[in-house]
Amino acid sequence: MDEVTGAQLIAESLKTQRVEYMFGIVGVPVIEVAMAAQAAGIKYVGMRNEQAACYAASTIGYLTGRPGACLVVSGPGLIHALGGMANANMNCWPVVVIGGSSDRNQETAGAFQEFPQVTHAFIHIFSICFIKVHCYCVFFLQVEACRLYSKFSARPSSLEAIPAVIEKAVRTSIYGRPGACYVDIAGDMVNAKVDRSKVRFVTCCSPPPISLADHGAITEAIDVLKAAKRPLIIIGKGAAYGRVETALKEFVELSGLPFLPTPMGKGVLPDDHPNCVAAARSRALLQADVVLLLGARLNWILHFGLPPRFYPDVKVIQVDLCAEEMGNNVKPAVALLGDISAIVTQLLECACKYGWKYPSDTEWWSTLREKVAANAKISRALALQSTIPMNYYTVFHHVSQLLPHDCIIVSEGANTMDIGRTMLNNYLPRHRLDAGTFGTMGVGLGFAIAAAAVERSENKGRRIVCVEGDSAFGFSGMEVETMCRYNLPIVIIVVNNNGIYSGVDPETWKEMAKMGDLATIAPPVTLLPEARYDEVMTAFGGRGFLVRTAEELRSALQLSLSDWERPSLLNVLIDPSSDRKQQEFPWLTRSNL
Repeated sequence: MDEVTGAQLIAESLKTQRVEYMFGIVGVPVIEVAMAAQAAGIKYVGMRNEQAACYAASTIGYLTGRPGACLVVSGPGLIHALGGMANANMNCWPVVVIGGSSDRNQETAGAFQEFPQVTHAFIHIFSICFIKVHCYCVFFLQVEACRLYSKFSARPSSLEAIPAVIEKAVRTSIYGRPGACYVDIAGDMVNAKVDRSKVRFVTCCSPPPISLADHGAITEAIDVLKAAKRPLIIIGKGAAYGRVETALKEFVELSGLPFLPTPMGKGVLPDDHPNCVAAARSRALLQADVVLLLGARLNWILHFGLPPRFYPDVKVIQVDLCAEEMGNNVKPAVALLGDISAIVTQLLECACKYGWKYPSDTEWWSTLREKVAANAKISRALALQSTIPMNYYTVFHHVSQLLPHDCIIVSEGANTMDIGRTMLNNYLPRHRLDAGTFGTMGVGLGFAIAAAAVERSENKGRRIVCVEGDSAFGFSGMEVETMCRYNLPIVIIVVNNNGIYSGVDPETWKEMAKMGDLATIAPPVTLLPEARYDEVMTAFGGRGFLVRTAEELRSALQLSLSDWERPSLLNVLIDPSSDRKQQEFPWLTRSNL
């Protein structure tokens, strides 16, 4: 008799579904699941926090198109992972979370780390009326616990059902709008055994079906673009996930249209492409009369598509794979529902048929080019300031000169992320990872670890560079130990302004400390001045650099980029009062700070 354990079935089922990476923190009852995953050929990366583990697993889904797995223990472990599940759902990235839970015969009895974890759990229904009502309440709580964080959640009813549930979780995570799925495994199922002949094995799920937009709607979209005086393409991260870069490059160059990438739409087409108007973002959004919206949502990132940031009578051609997204905030002039790559190919074919191209000598192109040049001049003036401590623009000016064109840039923080987005170019698709739709701080190191894991497997010679604000680094800073443990040569640049948005210098901090209890005196946005984040990295065997000048920055970054054996951290001290250049419109600022 060929027996197999629940842990082995989970691991083998994940491998069958082409899940190649697992991130997590082990403990009772899931240790054997991680061991079985390694035995099945899945790469397991042990993290220091479940939230970072889930961020990493979801990044695998975005970068590869197949979900990563996140393995967590019951109760607190799952609760920590919920932040990562929510982030994956908001970003539309596929991930499968596998959580251990209490033994089935201990449910509702106060078992170790017992928590109502799944939407559809196995429930013992007894004949006594009171027990029936009690179990129904538990079921209701289970629905509420996971409903907001996943597309699908289930517990296999038996060992025999594990492969089918894993297949459905993986399939659901990548079909339609991608997102998080959850599979709950009772503790007593992990090491339980079953005859392999009794298991209902399933094959790998097929790739997501590809649907085309209505042909008449495609023709209508081209007609709307042809009639536009001030057209604009907006490229979202959905375009990056949808692998649209080849068809889109051909369409942009055939049509002659200007394009504006969203933060993670950067690199779908190179930032230095002549049609890119990212440096004139506010002007482009304000005056465009027709917007071709590719894989982006009219949410806070795009100011909801409404005045005063958008032209009041703007016509939106909306391309999305989710019907429910159509018309959110702005009713589209044309709705193109389906696979984004297929739809861009349809638009390309229709444009070729018409032989149409938007002229490059229009007043609209002149306006955009003038604004791009004016903004670049302002940024360059700030970047060339030689004051000590440095400002953001000086730091990013020197960093941008040294980064390889094919590096994957991970970025988070407030000003660090916003200013870095405008100054650190991306030239390839899916080579920028940031706080995303949910605006989540703390994602950076998990994202970077996942990107480094993929790079190690693919061996393309790409560097992973993680640009962090000092506040953002603090959320997941202990993951530098994970980087050192697995010898992941990630380069972390902490742009340290001693606070959240802004801080104070060491002398001011000392004076405040003399005035009394810092808990009642220190501004809530302040952090410890000149904290030695570089020494956190050196404590675990990586390279750490304390940087104050442009010369030190260039030297440290060059050394770090040349080291493929271990991670590095550059602790770059900047002026605590350094800020963004004057904005035509505030990004998302209502504070009076």
